[in-house]
Amino acid sequence: MGEATVKTLEGRTATPSPMVDDEVEARAPRNRQRTARSPRRPRIWFEILLIAVSYWTYSLIRNAVPEQKSQALRNADWIWDVEKTLGIAVEQTVNHAVNSVTWLIVSMNYYYATLHFIVTIGVLVWLYRGHPGRYAAARLVLFSTTGVALVGYYLYPLAPPRLMNGQHFIDTVLVHETWGSMASGNFKNMSNQYAAMPSMHIGWSLWCGLIICTLAAAPWAKILGALYPTTTLVVIVATANHFWLDAVGGMICLAFGFAVSYAWYRALPHQLPQLPAQPASLPRDPNGGLRRFLPAART
Repeated sequence: MGEATVKTLEGRTATPSPMVDDEVEARAPRNRQRTARSPRRPRIWFEILLIAVSYWTYSLIRNAVPEQKSQALRNADWIWDVEKTLGIAVEQTVNHAVNSVTWLIVSMNYYYATLHFIVTIGVLVWLYRGHPGRYAAARLVLFSTTGVALVGYYLYPLAPPRLMNGQHFIDTVLVHETWGSMASGNFKNMSNQYAAMPSMHIGWSLWCGLIICTLAAAPWAKILGALYPTTTLVVIVATANHFWLDAVGGMICLAFGFAVSYAWYRALPHQLPQLPAQPASLPRDPNGGLRRFLPAART
């Protein structure tokens, strides 16, 4: 196709002015901006760095929260009284029942200590490789959930059931001498003992479960996705690391995370395309400039 022409008032034709091409070229970046935010293809080096820095920051802030022992214990007594009033204070019964089966409680100790990180990172890797268009939105949910949880740790110090006075909860990690939690045994001085509300074991596991259930194609994967947060709920109670209401706090934080992601992308992660959209490009004329067809002037 030849050079684009412009009809003048005299009816003659002329080639577009170089100044027009330059003007369009200058405005091209603005023209190419997307009207709605859509995730771009993630970069592996950036994601690894971001996750490492974020977890380091999370651990630093969480452990720097003042360990207000007396207030944390008072809050634990209040939570326990509320649950009794609601008729859901069965944590002690579950704790003692599961503790009587050694192989089961030891397995739960290791579950509590390891899967919290392994499964979450595994889901992030799966999203990165199989659903790059949804990865950034799902990651934003996880990071926002964790960020608001830090606020909860600071504003509401809470002792876990195993540290309560006079309630006879069993610290299963200590009793069975298993490496189970950064909050027990030899690791108890490395983390904040009174950051039980909200439960990020529930926040993160429910995030994993929802992502898997909405995006996985295999039925067995969806079943595992649904079972994971359910099993985690039983584990955090059986090991006396959390109350039921800590789990509710984790769910509220997750809801906040989804709200932040939805506000940014105007869609939930599973509603976004599997692959990131390619940036649109404007056509170019044979001379290398951006092509712009101007309407013919009326005579």
